Amino acid sequence: MKRSLLVVGVVAAMIAAWSVGRVHGQNEMKKVVYVSSDQANYTTRVKGVSMAKIWGDADKGAHATFTKFDPGQDSGMHTHTNDVWIVVVKGAYLYKDDAGEKRVAAGDFLRVPGGHKHWSGGDAKEGALFYEESSGKFDLIPVK
Repeated sequence: MKRSLLVVGVVAAMIAAWSVGRVHGQNEMKKVVYVSSDQANYTTRVKGVSMAKIWGDADKGAHATFTKFDPGQDSGMHTHTNDVWIVVVKGAYLYKDDAGEKRVAAGDFLRVPGGHKHWSGGDAKEGALFYEESSGKFDLIPVK
């Protein structure tokens, strides 16, 4: 009897903690977020690529960033675990997969499904500045 009460108590505490976290997360999503791409705080992720947080945490889960590719950036063939949505702000994001090549210019949108093998890079003269969003943490898995 004591053990079952303990189990019920632990389960109730876990549900309560989950509920509080869920409500907190929903409240965070209801906040207005404004970030200027010109004023954002960029940090270098890898050579030729820098990111500025808009919301979330690219190292832990769902997130949005402004991402810059230096001119001529070559990210090689790779995949991502999670879907990635991109809207180009300046320059051009270059994309290539088995279906062909795309020059994703300012104002254009591109969705790359998680696990999809592709190459990406920045325009040779302008590089690329783009809004990037994902439902999970960011990763880049090289493909040979």
